[in-house]
Amino acid sequence: MNTTFPRLLLDHAARRPSATALREKEYGIWQSLTWQALAEMVKSLACGLHQSGLRRGEHVIVVGANRPRLYASMLAVQSLGAIPVPLYQDAVATEYVFPINNAEVRFAVVENQEQVDKLLEIRPDCEQLAHIFFDDPRGLRNYQQEGLASLTELQDKGQQLAQQNPTFFDKEVAINQADDVAAMFFTSGTTGNPKGVVHTHRSLLDRAKAGADFDHLSENEEVLAYMPPAWIGQNIFSYAQWLCCGYVVNCPESAATVNIDLKEIGPTYYFAPPRVFEGMLTTVMIRMEDASAPKRGLFSYFMDIARRYGPARMDGQSIGLWGQLIYGLGNVLIYGPLRNNLGFSRVRVAYTAGEAIGPDLFNFYRAIGINLKQLYGSTETAVFVCLQPDNQARADTVGVPCAGVEIKVSEQGEVLVKSAGLLKGYYKNPEATAEVLTADGWYHTNDAGFIDSHGHLKIIDRVKDVGRIQGGASDGAMFAPKYVENKLKFFPHIKEVVAYGDGRDKVCVMLNIDFEAVGNWAERRNLGYAGYTDLAQKFEVYQLMLECVEKVNADLAADALLAGSQISRFLVLHKELDADDGELTRTNKVRRGFIAEKYAVLVDALYQGLAEQFIETAVKFEDGRTGSVSAHLRLMDARTFAPVERAA
Repeated sequence: MNTTFPRLLLDHAARRPSATALREKEYGIWQSLTWQALAEMVKSLACGLHQSGLRRGEHVIVVGANRPRLYASMLAVQSLGAIPVPLYQDAVATEYVFPINNAEVRFAVVENQEQVDKLLEIRPDCEQLAHIFFDDPRGLRNYQQEGLASLTELQDKGQQLAQQNPTFFDKEVAINQADDVAAMFFTSGTTGNPKGVVHTHRSLLDRAKAGADFDHLSENEEVLAYMPPAWIGQNIFSYAQWLCCGYVVNCPESAATVNIDLKEIGPTYYFAPPRVFEGMLTTVMIRMEDASAPKRGLFSYFMDIARRYGPARMDGQSIGLWGQLIYGLGNVLIYGPLRNNLGFSRVRVAYTAGEAIGPDLFNFYRAIGINLKQLYGSTETAVFVCLQPDNQARADTVGVPCAGVEIKVSEQGEVLVKSAGLLKGYYKNPEATAEVLTADGWYHTNDAGFIDSHGHLKIIDRVKDVGRIQGGASDGAMFAPKYVENKLKFFPHIKEVVAYGDGRDKVCVMLNIDFEAVGNWAERRNLGYAGYTDLAQKFEVYQLMLECVEKVNADLAADALLAGSQISRFLVLHKELDADDGELTRTNKVRRGFIAEKYAVLVDALYQGLAEQFIETAVKFEDGRTGSVSAHLRLMDARTFAPVERAA
């Protein structure tokens, strides 16, 4: 698209001034902001930022949840030819130091007191950080630090310039070109310092339009924006596609009210990583287990009907007269009320991405009439690489290349991508840029995969993570840790998994239980526990985990390529893996190498055949305090199976 984000804003304001652009829930009431009002807000903020000294080409960090004035601030920054850099609001203060210094940031726009406190804490390490503007003034009345001001004050300052020079804002917007840098997103930094992914207006908007055209999105869509704006997935869906299509973005009151807000809004277009869909299903199943026997029976009967007819019905296939009648009855009694309870009664298109989603989970949502699909992409590709057509949604693929995308698979099995949505480069890192971008425009995804006979892309694992078993009965067999981890995470009682096996004689895993799901399971069996650590080490919980592990092993035995990746031993960790402790990235990806070093004593114990191992681990609490958690962990063997010979 040969345009920019601010120009799209002004186009909507000119064509549809009174149409709703954003809604925000405040004190339980939804407040609407029209395109005209948003354009005026952006204008005053842009003028205020200019008055404060922001200049073209500078970077501005934006830290907070989805809030209308933070969206407006990003547009204001782009209007001046500067570059917004969204950062994760749940990051600890020290995680901001590298991106702020790397991008030489002088200006910050934050949501509330929590973010102000973090930036003030690291200011001695970021001496160039001169201005911090906040949206929510609660708790900040007595703060007198230099350069600290509210967005309201910034707007008031900007309005004075707008009155003195009415054409200033429009002239600044007109200067910007489609190939100018529009935003920078920092990667999660699984192997070192994060890298700043530089995107232009053209690259982001090209992919936003490709996704919108693929699913026939219009200005009539309703979206709930509840994931971190620093995640490019949320940014594309609630910022780039929002401006591209002109639909309504709804900002929930808080993380605690998201489920309520979801039901009130009834989005038509929805996006979430698999763990959100897993959490919803876990909640449904917990509630059903607590229901009366007749209700459980009715639910079970009609879910069997849904599994038999629902996916085929969603794919546009004929299910016959009897199928239509019995599914229709189930829709009245079970599926319709269930979709409404989940907040999906109006969803036309729902996407999941970021991790693989389990077949049972995927099919559950499609069976009850929710058009859940998968997509494939990354920060570097501006998200949209592959999408699933409505009638070709499958759990084991990530779809077909969308408009403007070329894909090829190298001799080493790596997926390469070419499209107009590729990054311009990594900021101040030409070496890393050269590693992923070829001279003829191909991007190395570092994902191992292949195109199947239907033209769909299948992803196996990260290229660097695919290894080989060395020694033992599976000597030389392929080992794909992420594939194994995801198969275990498909079980509702398992929240996180870390698998090891490359260069070793067998596969061993460390598990995190889902505390809510396993806690409910334990309570129904009158199994008492004092907290996560106590529950995780119960013998009964280990037996539950053993069942899951052996089911995965039986499934892997039927896979000729990965039969050697069956799990020989496992343990349940004494604490949940946490981004604050460095074990996960801010997008909840496992930092496998870091965990191997941190828990080396546990990895060694698994491979040495020990039955028990003591561990003490330092942890960081939300309020910044530190402490430790210790436990004697069980280590358990799991049964493996002979590879299944498939008939020719």
